[in-house]
Amino acid sequence: MTILRCIAVLVAAVPVLVTGAQLHPIPSKLVVLTFDDSKASHYTVVRPLLKKYGFGATFFITEGFTFRTNKDDYLTWEQIAELHREGFEIGNHTRDHMGLSKANLPRVKEQVEAINAQCAAHGIPAPTSFAYPGNTIDPGAIALLAELGFRFARRGGAPEHPYENGDGVAYEPGRDHPLLLPSAGDARPVWTLENLKRAASQAVNGKIAILQFHGAPDIEHPWVHTPPERFAEYMQYLYEQGFKAIALRDLAKYVDWRQRPANPWEIIEQRRGTGEGRYKALNVSSARTASSPATARYSRFRSARAALKRRDAPGSRPSRYSGYAAPNFTVRCASSVAIAALNVTPR
Repeated sequence: MTILRCIAVLVAAVPVLVTGAQLHPIPSKLVVLTFDDSKASHYTVVRPLLKKYGFGATFFITEGFTFRTNKDDYLTWEQIAELHREGFEIGNHTRDHMGLSKANLPRVKEQVEAINAQCAAHGIPAPTSFAYPGNTIDPGAIALLAELGFRFARRGGAPEHPYENGDGVAYEPGRDHPLLLPSAGDARPVWTLENLKRAASQAVNGKIAILQFHGAPDIEHPWVHTPPERFAEYMQYLYEQGFKAIALRDLAKYVDWRQRPANPWEIIEQRRGTGEGRYKALNVSSARTASSPATARYSRFRSARAALKRRDAPGSRPSRYSGYAAPNFTVRCASSVAIAALNVTPR
């Protein structure tokens, strides 16, 4: 009986002991590279550079936008499978690039499982990492993603920083919820190396810089485009400065994803200097003034989309933008926390 009791105690203790033993100390200069929207340039431009420097990365896959018909701008599933075979992580970005708004929550399971099914059909494990499409998040999304088996989920840099410049904050393990990880930077076409440095330099004192990119180039979505030569400059800088670049899933080597703060919004409130603890909607006052770049882009987008919709009469070739909603500059908040600053999702 004594032996059995000792065995029972040891077995009960194993999960805790193993979890602690497996976690590595978080080094300075630890960054996570993430790439959204299944862009063809992820294979032709991004992949060779990541392999050159020995960097890990996560590619968040969606079949939204013109993925199914436009293979000049979007990956094939064969290319996605090859990225997996080469050691990169394949993450889930929903089938239709659907924002996780309150109205859309009933559809999330179907959207996630559609990408999981395609992954299974191409020999790719079910993703355990998620990225919020359009950085749109309803508070109910967190529990839902946990139920669907995700360990980590990445958002943008808002609300701590306005969407426009792509600024953000570093991930603080133990304070940020693993299913609400902030981006330290979300690359923009106007970025220079200094922007990348600002984002990556936050990876100190136990903090981790999660970097968000879209296409390099990104033809369909020019507001998040990164010029290929600029992207090459970013990767060379990270390599020469001794940064360690990993995939989002590899955070599990450094943090216990099962440990989640009781209040996911508390750290965000503290960063923003608020704590009203209530749900409301805010407008980004700086994002849509009459003279702002955001307003100009919004107006151009609406004009272009209207023209393309007129062109897309029955029998004509569908345009790239006709099926997608225009940017939405309303920021939704939970516990007075802004959850998204730009929502570009299918209707």
